Amino acid sequence: MSGVRPGTAAPRGGTASRGGTASRGGAAARSGTGARSGGARGANRAGGEERALTSVAAGDRFRGEEPEHTPRLWHVTLSVSGARAPLPEVRRALEQLAHDHPFLLTSRYADDHAEIRYWEEARDLHDAAAVALRLWGEHRQTAGLPPWEIVGLEVIDRATYHQRIAAGYGPAPATPVGVHPF
Repeated sequence: MSGVRPGTAAPRGGTASRGGTASRGGAAARSGTGARSGGARGANRAGGEERALTSVAAGDRFRGEEPEHTPRLWHVTLSVSGARAPLPEVRRALEQLAHDHPFLLTSRYADDHAEIRYWEEARDLHDAAAVALRLWGEHRQTAGLPPWEIVGLEVIDRATYHQRIAAGYGPAPATPVGVHPF
């Protein structure tokens, strides 16, 4: 990893995204200015050229960052609801989801809503939330989940989860593990 933060200029010889080309050593590549219509910032860039975008793999660190910026655990509670579905089908679908993805701690369900709780490893809250928001839709067909929509999402870090438990509020510890009716 080059150590470039997303949204800043790419290192010399980097590649541009969306069909643009990176300038090798040009003023625009070093300055980090983006292509904009009109204005002085866009004047430094040749026509059609854009700032290179980079992605960061989970676990990669930027130069000078401390280990706290590496992946950590997030407690996720995903709530879904929709039209009534037969309880045995809802239970079977949630059990299949738990079998396919053993990271799920517990699921609670009724005929028109469900709650899934699990731990997610991610670099930051945004990454953990993005994974959680895709979970239901991506596994709807393979697990036979009802066509419900996501109506709630809570993502908290491990320290906050344990503080809530110690203070006697917040979600109860995820025991017993498994799929249970409300």
